[in-house]
Amino acid sequence: MFGGRTKCLFLAKNYLCSHRSPFRCHLQLQRNFRVAVIGASGGIGQPLSLLMMKDHRIKDLRLHDVQGVKGVAADLSHVSAPASVRGMQGPEEIEKAVECCDVVVITAGLARKPGMTREQLFEVNGNIVMATVTAIAKKSPGAMVVIVTNPVNAIVPMAAEVLKQHKVYDPKRLFGVTTLDCVRAERFIGDYLKISPTKVKIPVIGGHAGTTILPIMSQCQPPLNASQECIESMIKRIQNGGEEIIKAKEGKGSATLSMAFAAHRFVDVLLKGLKGEKTPLECAYVESNVTEACFFATPLSFNKNGIAKNHGLPCLDKSEKEALKSAVKQLQQSIELGINHVKCKK
Repeated sequence: MFGGRTKCLFLAKNYLCSHRSPFRCHLQLQRNFRVAVIGASGGIGQPLSLLMMKDHRIKDLRLHDVQGVKGVAADLSHVSAPASVRGMQGPEEIEKAVECCDVVVITAGLARKPGMTREQLFEVNGNIVMATVTAIAKKSPGAMVVIVTNPVNAIVPMAAEVLKQHKVYDPKRLFGVTTLDCVRAERFIGDYLKISPTKVKIPVIGGHAGTTILPIMSQCQPPLNASQECIESMIKRIQNGGEEIIKAKEGKGSATLSMAFAAHRFVDVLLKGLKGEKTPLECAYVESNVTEACFFATPLSFNKNGIAKNHGLPCLDKSEKEALKSAVKQLQQSIELGINHVKCKK
């Protein structure tokens, strides 16, 4: 009735349905994943979706946005890549887009315009992300939730509060992407040292806005042998990288391509962990007891449950310790803003 290979697969499948075994766990780790990109027709969402198509760990890529996403999905469906792709549009299809997903990446929202504060941006983007996280809580409560939408410092705590209200919050599965700060640090330092950015390792901790972004230059590898003035200038450039892009685009755009690159790097590491592969350390903004700010970005490693280990604070020099104190105070304010936004909606 069956050929040899087909028979083996049939017997294995039936055995796994009725037995809890190490083999079953191994197969679960080896499966490929369903990933949704929310905000997929935007400036970050489009290039991010293209990068996702290349990932052999993704079997089903779902794209969602309020408009224009059907065309993006049609375009990507012509790419000779492993993943299938579907586009879903409008608020009525958000639950369908996230249903049974392993990872949901949220890029939806407005980009910051010249002169706009992150608090003003939060008033708009907070509600957009809140609706998406509510859909995840209902339809995909076990998903890894990856937040790209700014302001990350306030939106991630807000998302945690929404998940708590639905009694599905797992701090190991909620992430604010700060990888762009790491990517910028690697690039700028690599350029200074005249080496490839891929050879630079530097922890960038704290948050994802202004002086909450803390590149720990004292722990840079290879060592950054530069004057204090040069180091301080480089730190400021990393912290103000977003403004540099807005200015270069003459107020008509923000960091989209570099953000897509960074978000894909983070998701790629997360998927490696879900797959049971050894992962490099990657920083992200997560619930934390490392400092007095209850959300904080530090180096993390990953496994099939999300965060495997929070590696905490690297060694800091005197000036970095002072910068940390200031960053924590700012983060506490942003965290309170995000949490209160949800409580006021009750």
